[in-house]
Amino acid sequence: MNHIKPISAEWDSDLLSQVQAQFERVARKISLDQNIFNRLRVPEKALIVSVPFRMDDGSVAVVPGYRVQHNDSLGPYKGGIRYHPSVNLGEVTALAMLMSWKTAVVGLPLGGAKGGIQIDPTLLTRQELQRMTRRYTSEIINFIGPEVDIPAPDMGTNEQVMAWMMDTYSHQKGYSIPEVVTGKPIAIGGSLGRKESPGRGVIYILMAAAEKLKMKLDQKTTVVIQGFGQVGAAAARKAEKIGCRVIAVSDVKSGIYNPKGLDVKKLFAWVEKKKFVQGFPGSERVTNEELLELPCTVLIPAATGGVITKKNAAKLKCKILAEGANGPTTNEADKIIHDRKDIFLIPDILANAGGVTVSYFEWVQDLQNFFWSEKEINKKLWEIMNRAFHEVWETSQKEKCNLRTASLIRAITKISQAMLVRGLFP
Repeated sequence: MNHIKPISAEWDSDLLSQVQAQFERVARKISLDQNIFNRLRVPEKALIVSVPFRMDDGSVAVVPGYRVQHNDSLGPYKGGIRYHPSVNLGEVTALAMLMSWKTAVVGLPLGGAKGGIQIDPTLLTRQELQRMTRRYTSEIINFIGPEVDIPAPDMGTNEQVMAWMMDTYSHQKGYSIPEVVTGKPIAIGGSLGRKESPGRGVIYILMAAAEKLKMKLDQKTTVVIQGFGQVGAAAARKAEKIGCRVIAVSDVKSGIYNPKGLDVKKLFAWVEKKKFVQGFPGSERVTNEELLELPCTVLIPAATGGVITKKNAAKLKCKILAEGANGPTTNEADKIIHDRKDIFLIPDILANAGGVTVSYFEWVQDLQNFFWSEKEINKKLWEIMNRAFHEVWETSQKEKCNLRTASLIRAITKISQAMLVRGLFP
């Protein structure tokens, strides 16, 4: 029988412990105001709801749903909706904090939020998924809105889920409100380039990093990508387009490897037909664990969090580690990589900020009822990502720290300045 877990267990999350530890470390480094520290360490609001929905057999399932709003000092809350069995209050809170840092570090006038439902969406039919999504939207409807909190897709959700959310919200308000969510289908106000933007943004940041490192990106540049979902697939396509050689990718089942390079275009066609990368002609099978330790120029973990740990951090054979996923590197692993000094790490809040950046573009376009071309969107995305990287790089040089610390310094400083200027009400 489905039931909501006790509240005490809801906060149990390795990711939350990791994100809070990162925040506390940087807060001490920059001597953050104690009052600001106390406020930023916890979310401003957190909502837990029961989500009852009818199954196709007539029974009613009840699952826990969440929406956490961390900070809105710079603008409306922004963050994805995740459908996954691991979702709980702690994980969603951690992801909301990361969104606050992410929007701040790339200079967007947005805050951080996250939401989700504790369920495996692959076990549901399309009709069950729709009924659950609509009920969840109804339960959090007073928590979200185009001027308050704008959800987007995340793990286990997609543009169809966003379409159902937008439709449910609009019906209850009495008129069409496309700007309430981003990551929607183009037909109802979605933005060109949104689907590819998280992966494209990773490669844009890689290009900016390569320039600073005086590294040429060509066929000698080998790329390994863990995860061939929305982020990983788009990153593979863009990496190949700029001349790099993608030698390994993986999905939830397994990975494939060819040191001479994979034909990404043919791989897309294979996955569209077979659903998984396994069995792709001209490749050998590797596990997700083995894939992370393959020799390569660039490693992009673009799947789930916590995959690079103290057990495998010393075994990585990449020159650049670009975090396409949220929190893929544990704090213990982060220290090992930092001490090695032979891996250039690009942190998640910088590397994968392309998705929220184009989500911001979509929101602005919906508000204006004026839409841009994909070329314009990609140009604006490049400008924002490139500028953000150079600002973080300059901070890292000035503070003599790595890019993760520099990114957090810039983000936390920007938010704290806004909070100090705005003051505390009442």
